[in-house]
Amino acid sequence: MRPRSLKRVLIFFQSISALVALAVPQLVQAKTWQATVGAESHNLGRQALAFLPNELWVHVDDSIEFTFATEEVHTVTFLQQDTSTQQTRPANTAGCPGALPPDGRTDDPSSFDGSKCVNSGRETSGSYTVTFPTAGNFKVVCLVHANMTGAVHVLKRAEPLPYDQRTYDFLAKRQANTLLADGAGLVGQAVATAEQAGANAISAGIGEVVATGGGSSTLTVMRFLRDSIIVHVGDTVEWTNLDPVTPHTITFGTEPTNTNPASGNVTLASDGARQATINSIDDSVHSGFIQAAQQDRTNSPQTALGVTRFRVTFNTPGTFNYICALHDELGMVGKVIVRR
Repeated sequence: MRPRSLKRVLIFFQSISALVALAVPQLVQAKTWQATVGAESHNLGRQALAFLPNELWVHVDDSIEFTFATEEVHTVTFLQQDTSTQQTRPANTAGCPGALPPDGRTDDPSSFDGSKCVNSGRETSGSYTVTFPTAGNFKVVCLVHANMTGAVHVLKRAEPLPYDQRTYDFLAKRQANTLLADGAGLVGQAVATAEQAGANAISAGIGEVVATGGGSSTLTVMRFLRDSIIVHVGDTVEWTNLDPVTPHTITFGTEPTNTNPASGNVTLASDGARQATINSIDDSVHSGFIQAAQQDRTNSPQTALGVTRFRVTFNTPGTFNYICALHDELGMVGKVIVRR
């Protein structure tokens, strides 16, 4: 065969190969995306209760691996998205209805298409992976923290994605840094609020709720501000929770098994605050949750005022150490020194 004829034959087969490649659908590899659950300051006192980033766009059959990054416990939960009772937010210790005890966790990895709840269980480390086989827009929540939500937009394979993993990593870092930086300013605000309220006032935490188009996040300062004060016998110390969402406790002595109700020696003051008296260095007193009320919503019943203040009168001298029974492992502890 002449060289020129051979060249024509090669060109013909190359053209056929190109047409065949165009005619055969290309298989696209499903991808696993990365997201982070929570962020915290080095001393654990400032906690970003957030999915980072809290909005992602992925393709059908893609997965998201959520990595738990804080000492504060979280869940990754996708509730059933219809009008059934499973869509109602369960208690954070219950998790998905019918799932594995003690915290209602489902398999890792799990597949979610909106028809059945999936839940990581309560975690502070490791990861949890969810695969999305169906196109749709899905809400992710943390069952421990009411204002910690996000969105996952699952697009068909033919649709382009607006962001790559590098951009998600940048957005996650920026959102975490912004929340934690806000916390540094809130510390000063909480101390100033306590000082303005009087010499015997303490701010029991402070926080803020922020939002993006995909959901809401909370920054909470898990500290007693001022964490050590000196008073005299007969004085009353008042704690006020300045956080819009997160509950705290003031607990002296033995920590109760059930942290929500107040101990039996706590009464209600005329202005709605809880109060107690300590007569001995061995007394145990527990405030129960002090927490702001849930936000009112249109066409829903008005919520009652929250119990946000707790007062203790000290009738004996000594050093009284106390904790927040929910967050003492993060360093939320304090001390009242009572002098004659």
